[in-house]
Amino acid sequence: MGSAYVPPPNRPPPSAAPPRGAPPPRGLPPHASEASRLLCAGTYLDAGFRDKVIDELYRMEHRVVAPSLGFDAARVLAHALQARRMELFWSWCVLMLLLLGVVASGWWLVALVVPGLLLSFARRMRGTAADPPGRRRTFAFWLRWAGRLLLAYLLIATLYVGFGAADKGPFEPPPGADELSVPQAWLALASLLLMAVCVVRQQARYVEVLRGPLSPEHFPDAEIDPAEWAAEPRLRALKDRIRREQHAPLVMYHEAHPFCGAGVAHDTWVLAVELRPDPARERRPIGNGDVLASVRPFLEQLREVAEVSEREGQVVRDRLRQLRIDECVFLPAEGLDHRDDAPYDQRSFELHRAHAVEEGGEKRRHFLRIGVAGWEEELVVTVFVRVHTQGQMLMLEVAPHVLFPVRADFKDAHHEAYTFAHQNAFGKAVHIVTRMAGAPGEALVALGRRAVHAWRRMTGEFARGLPEGPAVSVRELAAEPAGSLFQSMDVDRYLKGVQDRIAYGVRAALAEAGYRTDEFAQKVVHISNGGVYIDSVAGSTFAVGGSARATTTSGGQPPPWRGPAPHGQ
Repeated sequence: MGSAYVPPPNRPPPSAAPPRGAPPPRGLPPHASEASRLLCAGTYLDAGFRDKVIDELYRMEHRVVAPSLGFDAARVLAHALQARRMELFWSWCVLMLLLLGVVASGWWLVALVVPGLLLSFARRMRGTAADPPGRRRTFAFWLRWAGRLLLAYLLIATLYVGFGAADKGPFEPPPGADELSVPQAWLALASLLLMAVCVVRQQARYVEVLRGPLSPEHFPDAEIDPAEWAAEPRLRALKDRIRREQHAPLVMYHEAHPFCGAGVAHDTWVLAVELRPDPARERRPIGNGDVLASVRPFLEQLREVAEVSEREGQVVRDRLRQLRIDECVFLPAEGLDHRDDAPYDQRSFELHRAHAVEEGGEKRRHFLRIGVAGWEEELVVTVFVRVHTQGQMLMLEVAPHVLFPVRADFKDAHHEAYTFAHQNAFGKAVHIVTRMAGAPGEALVALGRRAVHAWRRMTGEFARGLPEGPAVSVRELAAEPAGSLFQSMDVDRYLKGVQDRIAYGVRAALAEAGYRTDEFAQKVVHISNGGVYIDSVAGSTFAVGGSARATTTSGGQPPPWRGPAPHGQ
């Protein structure tokens, strides 16, 4: 948890709270958010995640980037490329030392590398999950200890040969050691020592990045981030393109996963109700835009400070104070000749928005988008709202999505960097020896991945094709499958508050248009398993969900309306 969430001790509250009509407090920009920092750190820790970031954002240039909620994908890409350059440099160094050592030691160094390969394979067999399957965990355990014992045995045998004691002591050297000369033994050990130096330098470089540009203190200042100012022209142009697309209100989507980037769908629901004129009121036409315009003031009320807090001047840290409300238009990416042809300018967006609100189309869709970001932009709740007024029916589509926090191992990167830097000499030696044994295997794996990507590029797999929507979101790739209990409580609170406000806004729109509001006096209490439980509905015939039945109930009153009362109430 960052210090921004812990109130400083013994600090008196300010003299006055912000007025209730004031705009919400502004948080950090996306490029400086905690989510961006953790994703950048993750590119140094997880080679698989780094490769996916580079594939999606750098190699697949024809693919539109997914919306980036609470982070900056361009900055994550910059650090992914820097981490890859660092890995390749040290991998080449280790490989050159391996080749020289093999020639100098008469292939004995190959035997010393085998335990490292076992250790690398054991690490990959276990995986990064906190609780891997039992069989994988057990197999990785035996491989790990087999590699350690074999490494210790071979090192002792090499030292025996190096000190000329192979034929004098009780120690039985392994097969092949009897042909090893004293100089060859010391050259093999020297090669391993130089590999250890490479491992130390690579580890130290990672620590420098994590404690420097990626530290919580320095990360908000992008001006001092070397990765952000890479001189490669292609990267600069690509970063500008990503930043133009990732936060635009026009969303170019892929038909298979239109809400890519928003996280996991959280009980999407549809409500349909009959429009029944109220004989006591003057009726006027009602459209989709009218309903959404009526919903916005109710949603904006969620930003207001409680009366007690306002009167007593208390600091309010509720994330609903920073509720974001905007309109977005979804367009299919298929059909464009080039990725840059997407109409991201404001004038084109306004034209699409004006047509999409009322047309109710299938491919071009207009949504009212409501977002709440908590836990330092790591927990993002987004609700997409769409309205249809067709055939004397009002149909309300609500699609909540939740983006869960970043992986725990990415969060621990900063602490691990400090732990390594402050370890004693013995602890560092153990860590380095363990990494040294696996350095050749890790280097071969890294260079092998690079060779595979080079082959795919040579065969035209990454050639620029027709534009298409995003296939994956780098933020979703690094998200935990679920949040903590506190975070789940926050998600429920945000969603219940937003969905209640939506329901009351729809009711106000019906009243303004002269329709019977007593038939729509309802409150959403619980959503689960594709259904919605309505707290109170007065004499209304309605249906909810794909397999719902029409029912009629009575009772219930809406919450009080602050400000001018809607027409007809």
